[in-house]
Amino acid sequence: MPKALCKAQPGNFGPPCFICAGLVSALLSAPGWAATPLDDAGKLSAYGDFRARVESDWDSRNSDGSMRDDRTRLRVRFRAGLTYKANDNISFGARLRTGSDDNQQSAHITLVDFDGNPTGDADVNFDKWYVEYRAGDFSTWLGRNSVPMWKPDELVFDDDITPAGLGLRYKLSNFTFNAGYFTNPAGMRKFSGNSALAQVTFDAISGGTQWVFAAAAINIDADRGNSANRLYLDGNGERDYTLWVGNVQASLSAFNRPLKLNLDLFHNSHGYSASDPDPFTAFHRDETDGYVLSARLGDTKKAGRWLFGYFYAYIEQFAVNNSLTQDDWVRWGNATQVRASNFKGSEFRAAVGLGNNMDLVARLYLVKAIKLRTASATALEDGKRFRIDFNWKF
Repeated sequence: MPKALCKAQPGNFGPPCFICAGLVSALLSAPGWAATPLDDAGKLSAYGDFRARVESDWDSRNSDGSMRDDRTRLRVRFRAGLTYKANDNISFGARLRTGSDDNQQSAHITLVDFDGNPTGDADVNFDKWYVEYRAGDFSTWLGRNSVPMWKPDELVFDDDITPAGLGLRYKLSNFTFNAGYFTNPAGMRKFSGNSALAQVTFDAISGGTQWVFAAAAINIDADRGNSANRLYLDGNGERDYTLWVGNVQASLSAFNRPLKLNLDLFHNSHGYSASDPDPFTAFHRDETDGYVLSARLGDTKKAGRWLFGYFYAYIEQFAVNNSLTQDDWVRWGNATQVRASNFKGSEFRAAVGLGNNMDLVARLYLVKAIKLRTASATALEDGKRFRIDFNWKF
């Protein structure tokens, strides 16, 4: 393995190199399907995914009116995990991911910047380590894992956000209850602030359409003064959030293809003051709402199958905590953190299945800021981004 990918140390939530090499070797020698058994009893299994991405950003304006330099990059992501099923109820899991130690939002590393910019860090860390208990329709985990919440997209929590704490899930007929209490990642080796989450979903089939309705409450309690807050942008480590999230999803058929329609609604009811000691908070105090509309036609489950999608997002500054949400739509931020709120715009998506758990996805983002970034700013930020991803799940 490249030397840069072996920097993590066990005392810092990172693996020694021989663990990295062992997991990579096991996964690359496994057939192309998820959760490949590694022993005759089927107790130990491996899984993972690889992504190669070409990404181009252009026509992007800063808040002072100047233009960001155009850039095109080749990036990759690798994640590899193991699960061990101790018995019918208890299992253990761990996963490694690439990325930067200082980036909780993305596992990608830049191999080549075609415009001569720095490529950034190439680190490896454990992003999951947990014990899970399952019994019937109840499950709970303790450790570090994915956010315990049903979500149709990444506009509240990025899929790469893996907090440390407790998650719960219980299904009762058509209802599913999700809950969690956890500390939020700041980079991959530090944490700051605590979140309490509760969500209920209801699913039903009516007239050939499958419906999912979801409602969630998320309280983010900032850990003010935590040294890890230096990683966050927009003062997110020093600010509380009380988020309310509603989702409606309809799954049906059109043109003999699966069609998914989604509506997401966001509101932050915490309440910020015009006299807040943080000028940024005071300036954006009333920007606490957001919504997303999306439609996806088709799927990529088999070779030759295709998907087209369209998303429209309108996310005000404090509708979400932009240190924990997605990092796809905008370039705004720095080398390791993205501040993806205070924007409106579109995503156009096209994808084709390649077979054997592989697909090719193209996405175009066209975005513009809703409001000036600060009181002294002179222009609305904007930007255009195009990506082509090759995805392979092991």
